[in-house]
Amino acid sequence: MLSLRVEVAIRNGAKHLAEGPHWDDVTQTLLYVDLTGHEVHRWNPVTKQNTKVTLNDNVTFVIPRKQGGLMVGLGRTISQLNWSSHAVTKIVEVDQGTNNRFNDGKCDAKGRLWAEPQPTSAPQGSLYSLDLHRTVRKQATNFHLSNGLAWTDDNRTMFFVDSPVRKVYAFDFDLEGGNISKKRVAIDMATAAPDIGGVPDGMNIDMEGKLWVAFYDGGVIGRFDPVTGKHLQTLKFPVTQVTSMCWGGRNHDELYVTSGRQGHPEEYFVQKEPLAGSVFRVTGSGYKGRAAHVYEG
Repeated sequence: MLSLRVEVAIRNGAKHLAEGPHWDDVTQTLLYVDLTGHEVHRWNPVTKQNTKVTLNDNVTFVIPRKQGGLMVGLGRTISQLNWSSHAVTKIVEVDQGTNNRFNDGKCDAKGRLWAEPQPTSAPQGSLYSLDLHRTVRKQATNFHLSNGLAWTDDNRTMFFVDSPVRKVYAFDFDLEGGNISKKRVAIDMATAAPDIGGVPDGMNIDMEGKLWVAFYDGGVIGRFDPVTGKHLQTLKFPVTQVTSMCWGGRNHDELYVTSGRQGHPEEYFVQKEPLAGSVFRVTGSGYKGRAAHVYEG
């Protein structure tokens, strides 16, 4: 990692909370959301143009749909967004009668969409999957604040973050049936990374099967071995609210990292963290990831 470089890709790319980065291989652009700013962004690394669509609720993830359009977590719904017309079509709503909202979301290798609402009272969080016929299934429950998702190359294991308890869980994963089972702790930050502050947030996986975990209020991304549970490396950022990351670029060897700008007066950010809310790009790490899956339904 001697040539490692952390640079600002999009300065102050979110007014509040940049989250859910997804590299769109078709357009070679970066998608991300400003969660509490209700915005979906698309950034072109060649032209440096950052365009956005503003929606009417918290927007928590954005994933391309193979047949066209974008899938977004919008409040308690998974909806479809037409980028050109800004039209939003609700696909499914969960946890009706609550103030829950979706949080993180990703697709598996079959193109199913997995997402978790953030509960207003813990531990009442659940994990849902949306299959290719647009049927939603509750897959697991009793989480405090669910976050990052990742799958191994062989699609036999799914990883899942529960932020407040500072743990990464592993499940046996059935790719064909879309089922999970045998929940267990893969990484316990209390023992693996006691010196890292904040809570684990977004997560991704590299081609070596190691997990990259963002630490909100910790200012770092940690690289972990999910087999041994050990902390391997740390990347530091000039902001504290590191939220998530994705692999991008033509070779998927660039790590795009989102960050937040919330919870403090604006004067604090101007004086202490002027880059808060920016999207960063990490190059020269020596690692790469896989192309992110899109929704096939």
